[in-house]
Amino acid sequence: MKSARSVRPVLMILAVYMLSMFAGVAAVQAQNPTPDITLTCDNPQPIEVYPGSTRTAIINCKLDNPTIYSEKVNIQIQSGALISAGPASLTVGAGGVVNFQVILRGELRMAEGQHQISITAEVVQANGVTVVGTPTTYKVLAVIKQFSRLRVASEIAFLQLRPKVDYNLVFDLYNDGNAMDRFNVEISNYDELNDEGFQLSIPLVSVEIESMSPAEKVRIQMRTPKNQGWTDKYFNLQFKATSEYSVRTEGIPNYQIQTVTIYIRGVYLPGFELLGTSMITALAAAAFAGRYRSDEEEDSELPNELDARLF
Repeated sequence: MKSARSVRPVLMILAVYMLSMFAGVAAVQAQNPTPDITLTCDNPQPIEVYPGSTRTAIINCKLDNPTIYSEKVNIQIQSGALISAGPASLTVGAGGVVNFQVILRGELRMAEGQHQISITAEVVQANGVTVVGTPTTYKVLAVIKQFSRLRVASEIAFLQLRPKVDYNLVFDLYNDGNAMDRFNVEISNYDELNDEGFQLSIPLVSVEIESMSPAEKVRIQMRTPKNQGWTDKYFNLQFKATSEYSVRTEGIPNYQIQTVTIYIRGVYLPGFELLGTSMITALAAAAFAGRYRSDEEEDSELPNELDARLF
């Protein structure tokens, strides 16, 4: 009897201990003992790729560990045409949070558009023990921002013409930006040339050009001044092209001016052009006839001179 009574307290203690153990296990299970990780990221700022820009953007991410284990998490980044850099692995303490960054870099003059970035986190160790976790992936969009850039070239830089002459000036317009753009064209000193007697016309006042495509040719129809009398003067024609995107979005007009020097030399008399070729032909014929008569007179005088020398 005494031995049975002495064993009973021991059994009771063991029972209480076992119950406490089961309660602890239940509590641990309630805290999610399976290795797990939560990943969240923010969309990056648009990436500028114009010459001189950094061409980079940063993605801010966060790892949350809801378990009671210290976890080692591997990070994988898929960025497509963009260059990316970030941590290969991170350790997140039990119930802890770790922030990290992924850096993106675009190419110079990269085409405007959107790129999907996939960031994957996978638990590979829990409390130092290798485990097989379920990967979690978060996707963000990286935007390559459009920028404007143009170039203007002229087939000629200097031109000499007579008064009242029709001539077509041709300018090459290039879109060196990273997306399609519309360019407005004009003669920036039109009023000045108009006051001097020039007649100018631009068939197209705007033109749309694909990025990095061959030059678009812009023509200016010009008639030189017909001011009465003699003209011997230099003029500058300033051809200007402006990116419409820069005006609408960038806030500062992006433009280029190409200058052509025009030298007007000659005489203009009202009504003189009506005589045309007939008058020029008549003058040439008269000059030729005068020269022919002069040659005949010289030939007729030669024998007399020889006779005088003989006698």
